[in-house]
Amino acid sequence: MQVTAQLNYLRIAPRKVRLVAKVLKGLPVAKAEYQLSFIVKRSSGPLAKLLKSAISNAENNFGLVKENLFIKELVVNEGVKIKRTMPRAMGQAGMIQKKSSHLKIVLEEKVPGLKAKKPEVAAKEAKEEILEEKIRDKQKKPLMETKKPVVKKEFLGGVRKFFRRKSI
Repeated sequence: MQVTAQLNYLRIAPRKVRLVAKVLKGLPVAKAEYQLSFIVKRSSGPLAKLLKSAISNAENNFGLVKENLFIKELVVNEGVKIKRTMPRAMGQAGMIQKKSSHLKIVLEEKVPGLKAKKPEVAAKEAKEEILEEKIRDKQKKPLMETKKPVVKKEFLGGVRKFFRRKSI
């Protein structure tokens, strides 16, 4: 089964992104993540994020196992070009093209049909235990706590005590 993820309008030139993309094509997913962590290029960060997104798509949407996935395709297409001008000599203006990229990653299974085991029974038991603990906690707590009566201190000799600069 094929799983895809896309990243559009990445503000890095496609030629620079393809340098990193060539390294990753055909690699198993775990090895590709490891490889990306050591590549010192600006495009390695967004590519790693895209790869994680594709992996989570596979695990959550299709129930596939991460260890069974590899990168089948990694396509880097040209995106829109933002045009800017830069002042040049003798009053002229030179054009600057700020290039962007569109990335598409396709993951596929090494062994088709290998699905993740669903821990439904264990999850239900855990939920039941949590509910039982909550019920026990509620039974242990008293409904209302009794407050101790507040005892007021009597004044010494009928004079209220307050700060005096000079002693008497």
